[in-house]
Amino acid sequence: MARIGVVLHGADADALDHAVTLTETLTTQGHTVVAVVDDAERVGSLECVAAADFPAGLDLAISLGGDGTMLRTVALLAGADVKILGVNFGDLGYLTVIDPDELETAVERSLVGDHDIEERMLVMGDVAGETMHALNDIVVERAPGDTTVRIGVSIDGVRFTSYPADGLIVSTPTGSTAYALSARGPIVFPTHYALQITPVSPHMLFDRSLVLGPDSVIDLTIEGHRSAVVSVDGNTLVTMAPGDTITCRRSPHTARLVIFDARDNLAVLKSKLGITDR
Repeated sequence: MARIGVVLHGADADALDHAVTLTETLTTQGHTVVAVVDDAERVGSLECVAAADFPAGLDLAISLGGDGTMLRTVALLAGADVKILGVNFGDLGYLTVIDPDELETAVERSLVGDHDIEERMLVMGDVAGETMHALNDIVVERAPGDTTVRIGVSIDGVRFTSYPADGLIVSTPTGSTAYALSARGPIVFPTHYALQITPVSPHMLFDRSLVLGPDSVIDLTIEGHRSAVVSVDGNTLVTMAPGDTITCRRSPHTARLVIFDARDNLAVLKSKLGITDR
């Protein structure tokens, strides 16, 4: 029997209904279904675990929501080698692959191995003794109330330049269509392996993104007298003081997304961005 983790959209009633039904079906079949405290309290019929214990022994993680819920699922797995089934309960997402009416069949196929895996690169950041992993991006940005922050950038141990800006985004190919896209960064195919640095509202003539190799090591140092904050996949986690450095590099872990057919990432991109043929 399998151990299955469920991650739920925080406000979607339809996702909750499907989670309740799915949990009842899976437990009747003898599987163990677990969730962290907030999700477990909402569903009411599964095992509650601490966030730090969520990945332990999981055979499958099911994300019931949209891309934000998928990011939360990746964060809860904390680099564990667990496959993720994304079920779309919102707008068209980049990361979720099945519709709600396909849920039970998709879970059955996932548990018996009747699927493929699409691996997505993660980016890792080390700062002040803390290590963080992100599917989309790690962002160093000005602290609330400040106008800009000056961030010095070194690549593979060689200083590149410093950016007076609202912030800098270090993103994966998956994250190239998230915050980096809104900051005029390039679109990188999601199964590619690369790191990109995109400035946010830089106060300088050079405002282009840099697309680097997957094994590049990026040091971002807070210069001047203003502090900064670090956000990981949209969650602010760390404050950096002047002189502090965060080192970003390719994570040794990947996000392992369950797919059932060859995924047409270009079609998803066209639909999401409203691109039409002329």
